[in-house]
Amino acid sequence: MSLESVKAHFKQWHRDVDVMEFDTSSATVELAAEAIGVIPARIAKTLSFRGDGEQAMLIVAAGDAKIDNKKFRNTFGFKARMLNPDEVLEQTGHAIGGVCPFGLENNLDVYLDVSMKRFETLFPACGSSNSAIELTTEEIFYYSFAKEWVDVCKGWEEAEPEENITLINQHTKNA
Repeated sequence: MSLESVKAHFKQWHRDVDVMEFDTSSATVELAAEAIGVIPARIAKTLSFRGDGEQAMLIVAAGDAKIDNKKFRNTFGFKARMLNPDEVLEQTGHAIGGVCPFGLENNLDVYLDVSMKRFETLFPACGSSNSAIELTTEEIFYYSFAKEWVDVCKGWEEAEPEENITLINQHTKNA
């Protein structure tokens, strides 16, 4: 049902046909990167947190980024507390492994982390553990009805995308 809600969401822009479905799992950043054939950093992962009230909030970040608790608190004014799997499903309509900011069960605040801006395109999930869509950062912002860009992640600044590509190429040659 979740994949269908995402496809219905994209149908209004005639982008439902761009949703990719895989024979293998794409439920984690690593599995999604492998299924698509890109570096893990280009997977746009959606993280679910308790908002300031009853509603959850979503942060979409690059696959190699991790939430920086201090940055999160400075940006939002409260401690980052992730939802448990049942709460994620209840709030988003998507199960863990397919969570995305599209076709949501509830009208949630969506924020995009600047860690994604270094890529031309990224691949967010599409509501199931074996789907994705390739979008520009501008498209992710537009289609997710994001509120704003934020800087709440760490760990992604250390390696530039070119370095990651070089590492993957070296790994492929050595395999």
